[in-house]
Amino acid sequence: MNILKTFRAAAMFALLALPVAAPAWAQAPNINLIPEMKSKTPEEREQDAIADKAYRESLRKIPNAKTDTDPWGSVRSEAPKPAPKRTKTGASTN
Repeated sequence: MNILKTFRAAAMFALLALPVAAPAWAQAPNINLIPEMKSKTPEEREQDAIADKAYRESLRKIPNAKTDTDPWGSVRSEAPKPAPKRTKTGASTN
């Protein structure tokens, strides 16, 4: 029984030690651990950065579409009144 308690204690210490060592792995030099996946060269990274910048600029060129908030507005005889604004507590401000 004493051996079992010792084994449990050793296993517990081993499991507790694993997360402590994990941040040190991030400081290791750039090693490709998965040889099937090719690392990007600095030129490829630069091309990706240029493509990302062009994409973000193209998104700015898209105009914001103003949608009609009242699809039945042409059917009504008078314009609808806007809903009263509510505060965080739920009380109306009008």
